[in-house]
Amino acid sequence: MLKSMTGFGRAETTRGETTVVVEVKSLNGKQFEVNLKISPLLKPYEFDIRNQLQQTLLRGTLDATVNIRQNGATRPVVINTDLAKYYHSSITSLATELNLPQEDMLNVLMKLPEVVTPATEQITEEEWLEVAKVIQLAVADLDAHRLDEGQMLSADLLLRIENIESYCVKVRELDPQRKERVRQRLEGLLAEHVGKENVDENRLEQELIFYLEKLDISEELIRLENHCRYFKEILAEADPSKGKKLGFVLQEIGREINTTGSKANDANIQQWVVLMKDELEKAKEQVLNVL
Repeated sequence: MLKSMTGFGRAETTRGETTVVVEVKSLNGKQFEVNLKISPLLKPYEFDIRNQLQQTLLRGTLDATVNIRQNGATRPVVINTDLAKYYHSSITSLATELNLPQEDMLNVLMKLPEVVTPATEQITEEEWLEVAKVIQLAVADLDAHRLDEGQMLSADLLLRIENIESYCVKVRELDPQRKERVRQRLEGLLAEHVGKENVDENRLEQELIFYLEKLDISEELIRLENHCRYFKEILAEADPSKGKKLGFVLQEIGREINTTGSKANDANIQQWVVLMKDELEKAKEQVLNVL
């Protein structure tokens, strides 16, 4: 199971004259960060809301909004006169400067933020529990989106790793030919500059073995195959939060691909190494979105 870090969740419920609306949007991020906008009535519960979000969403950059609307006159309100006067002065000045009409100014002022607020700056424990339920519904909605997108990410990542494995097979098939070309090239150089009759065959064989061992890429290919296998095992794990672990494995895969390319010293193998690097970069971009 794989989850993306991106998604959107929304939940709304109305009980009596009160409507609670919760919206949560998540983007990728290295840690858990939340930009929280809540109604003034919920200020005492801000810490609880942040904990509730983190317990399920774990990681990512979140924008969360929790609004409480009173649909009737069941709760007394307070008009912030000083703030209304400030708004009025600014709006009037702007309207005069732009030569705009100033009718129905009171209706405009009453709709501005914080001009009209509930007289009581607290909600009951029972009301908070209802709000918490709506938050959980929005979080569950976002989490479902994350899971859907995670399935697509998992399929794409699996494709990238399987492509790397198939290119690794191609490199293995070309490796014996590469070694033979190295042998022929060295023997040709010796024959040209020293003379074939002057070459000590035993010494030449020893030097060839030493040189070919330095260029040997079999260990790198074995490690590369093991890392790819481990990557697929992590993908299949039940733990939904594994983006960092997958990223670390991709670093190891990249290290073996780079070493293979530098040691191979062969144009044919290098073509497959380039294709491996291309698949690796695509995988790295996708892993950035994994929870």
